Amino acid sequence: MKTKNILIVLLILGLLFAIAYFVRTNSTPSIQYDTSTPFISSIQKTSVVTGTVIPEDEVDIKPQLNGIIDNILVEEGDIVENGQLIAIIKVVPDERSVYAARAQVTAAKLTVENADRQFKRAKELFQKDIISQQDYEDAELSFNSAKENLLAAENDLEILRKGSVAGSSTANTNIRATVSGTILEIPVKLGDQVIAANNFNEGTSVAIIADLNKMIFEGQVDEAEVGKLEIGQSLIVNMAAIPEKEFDAKLKFVAPKGTEQGGAVQFKIEADLILDEDTFIRAGYSANGSLVVEDKQEIMVIAEALLQFDRRTQQPYVEVEVSDQNFERRDITIGLSDGIKVEILSGVSMEDKIKIWNKTEPIKIEPEESAFDQFRED
Repeated sequence: MKTKNILIVLLILGLLFAIAYFVRTNSTPSIQYDTSTPFISSIQKTSVVTGTVIPEDEVDIKPQLNGIIDNILVEEGDIVENGQLIAIIKVVPDERSVYAARAQVTAAKLTVENADRQFKRAKELFQKDIISQQDYEDAELSFNSAKENLLAAENDLEILRKGSVAGSSTANTNIRATVSGTILEIPVKLGDQVIAANNFNEGTSVAIIADLNKMIFEGQVDEAEVGKLEIGQSLIVNMAAIPEKEFDAKLKFVAPKGTEQGGAVQFKIEADLILDEDTFIRAGYSANGSLVVEDKQEIMVIAEALLQFDRRTQQPYVEVEVSDQNFERRDITIGLSDGIKVEILSGVSMEDKIKIWNKTEPIKIEPEESAFDQFRED
């Protein structure tokens, strides 16, 4: 009997608890959704291009003769003028070439001696009216030509040995700047062997010179955006080395052919950088170029957070209020987006109130109980 009474009491208590829970649950107020209306704004879609800042032109200075670097007169970072002496090389003659040049000199001397004898003989015969004046002049011409050939052979031999001819105002052993600018790099040092440019070798670079007052931004653009670029378009260039400044640039070149990089086709672009006199920019700075690939003014937009997408068709839609806190679905057509605002092409009007469907309740954070409070309670 007692057991039966206890079960009845427990059953009544359970029923009362269930009723209290049901009442409490149903008495919780429903979420009140806020709404937002479309508005007129502008959207610019920008693309960020990663690249570098480099001089517009870089010139490699190469020697005219093979040899060894004997002296370097400038350092990296020095500003040089066109024609300024940069380095001096010491000629190391090739034995085979020297031997061939000596043979040419010897042959030219023999030719001169023979032409000299013939000229003297022709002169005596001409004075005795035995030969004509034409024969005499031919002998004199042969003698003079032989002397010139001998002088040329001797000069060739001296150039091979010393790098220049005695009395010359210029020496092939002197390496001079061919343009004005800044020395970017000197890839050689004293004692290095250098090779002159020829048909089989591009030669050794002794120095690289560029004008740092004419810089360009060079980067890569994805094929999805290259069709929207126009020559003369403005860019904003930010450099990692100068984070506090922005530089204007004008697009001047878009490559007609792309290259595949990481599975995507990239096109090289170049833009003239507009510099100021207060900032010194070094070649090779990493930079980002921001360019506007699409721009629309005075268009109807909504916050992109208001968009919802059908799970099956991925069609965008919004929920429009038809009466107090009653909403209906409206399929819409969207256009340009910048990640914050999105253009509305059709589906809603300026007067429609769109549901802010992703509103969240504020999270209440209870203060943590300190160890002292726990100890005090205990």
